[in-house]
Amino acid sequence: MKNKSSKHILKSLGLILLIIVVINMLFRLVHFRIDLTEEKRYSLHPATVRVLEHLEEPLEVEILLTGNLPGGMRRLQRSIEQMVRTFNAYSAQKISFYYLDPLALPAEQQEDFIVGLTDYGIQPTNLFVNEDGGQKTRMIFPGVLIKDSEYETGALLLRGEKGMSPDQILNNSVENLEFELINAVRKLVSKQQYAVGMLMGNGELEGDDGFGIVEALVEDFEVFKIPLEQAKKVEDLDPFDVLIIAGPKETYSEREIYLVDQYLMRGGNLVILPNALAYDMDEAGGDGTVAMPFDNGLDQLLFRFGIRVNKDFVQDMNFGYHPVMAGNFGDQQQLVPLPWPFYIAAGRMAKHPVTKGLDQIVFRFTSSLDTVKADGVKKTPLIFGSDFGKKLAAPVRVAFQDMEDGPDLESYALQNLPLLYLLEGDFTSLFKNRFLPDGMPKEGFLESGRQGKVFVAGTGRLFESSFDPRSGEPLPIGLDPYSDMQYGNRLLLQNMINYLVEPEGIIATRTKQFQIRPLNKVKVSQEKVKWQVINVLLPVVLLGLLSLVWMFARKGR
Repeated sequence: MKNKSSKHILKSLGLILLIIVVINMLFRLVHFRIDLTEEKRYSLHPATVRVLEHLEEPLEVEILLTGNLPGGMRRLQRSIEQMVRTFNAYSAQKISFYYLDPLALPAEQQEDFIVGLTDYGIQPTNLFVNEDGGQKTRMIFPGVLIKDSEYETGALLLRGEKGMSPDQILNNSVENLEFELINAVRKLVSKQQYAVGMLMGNGELEGDDGFGIVEALVEDFEVFKIPLEQAKKVEDLDPFDVLIIAGPKETYSEREIYLVDQYLMRGGNLVILPNALAYDMDEAGGDGTVAMPFDNGLDQLLFRFGIRVNKDFVQDMNFGYHPVMAGNFGDQQQLVPLPWPFYIAAGRMAKHPVTKGLDQIVFRFTSSLDTVKADGVKKTPLIFGSDFGKKLAAPVRVAFQDMEDGPDLESYALQNLPLLYLLEGDFTSLFKNRFLPDGMPKEGFLESGRQGKVFVAGTGRLFESSFDPRSGEPLPIGLDPYSDMQYGNRLLLQNMINYLVEPEGIIATRTKQFQIRPLNKVKVSQEKVKWQVINVLLPVVLLGLLSLVWMFARKGR
């Protein structure tokens, strides 16, 4: 009997082991993950999964955030590692990672390596850390490098809006990890490039003024300058996925407006940045100058699309600075930064994939925007002024000497003035029920278009390059050569173009939101002893009681 019983037990154990092995093999063949978190923080956007599923070779990720870190930075570090592991779980090829401390490199390599990181926008950050019973400053590099067998790219992972608390910046950075990492992977492996056209011929960003746009986009897109007078028909604009109209100084003709209108009706995407007033900054010294209304020819087109760029300038108390000459010191002319309310440092962003988590954006000489009725068009404001703004109707005096006595604070009473709009939906052509321009055939004319997208701001200088005062070389967008302040204009442009070409692509991953759940410090202080007893003593007492019950039960048997 015992022999039969033993064989039966062995058969049962063998069957159980076989079932476990089969289940394990099935789990290896059938990939799935279950995310039980409320915010789905361990789930990836479908666009991210598509990129990972099409990887053709393994990738290596160097995590540069290392060393003795305070609690918040350790959370970011763990989140980076967890996101890389999640990427690897979905990837068609292995994605491995390791930690690298740039400050631990040999002295002869360290400087070149750190300078090289700035090419990817990875700037070091100073932190206060507790060491040896005191506080010390430590330089950290909150970014990653991603490599395949041939190329390398990098990404800065610590980002936040101006005015955010350290906890909010960290939380925002964790929310954007998926986008920043997969965007870097896409740059490394993507073979498809969209075409972006910059319209020229009416005084748009000329010469090196447009250098910043090309520099910001050329890595991910094919960028072309398009002389609009050479476009004979709408089909000539079809190869371009996005057209940028930035700061025309001459009036668009009826034919040119028709080409832009029909390009949008045929499924194109537009970035329109008109100047509503004309001014000359070279005359702002002394008695100053006056900015007067300027007819750029685009007003009717924008009005039909659902927005009006007003003939005014917006000033804001959250301002930037303009350098002015303040006499000589010895034989050298002295540049002094002048508070300049015409330069708005806007830090209020909508929770939209394009603007979420951006740093301040500088708007130079921008006009106010109003929405008007346009059936089928959704109008979304994305960037706002502060609580202290005002509008100056044309003609507007522009003079440095007006800043000598300081601004009149009571006149800055307008709050949250919208500075950038996104228009989406079914647009109606400006030329519906109108005569077409001479030479334009009626065949192929579209009265309306579906699912178009247009970005509109009231300044043509939103993506204009500044120049190095010493070398005269153009600088990347958003870099102030006098204060070394880096505004977020460059990243804004990249996000805008990414959204226009692929609104449901990886840019959509920026909509993730993780709830910050800090402990109630007052409650913790009041109930500290109670929870220490519950968590430390209660388990011991319960274990002791269970032991006594077990002993008495055995004794009873």
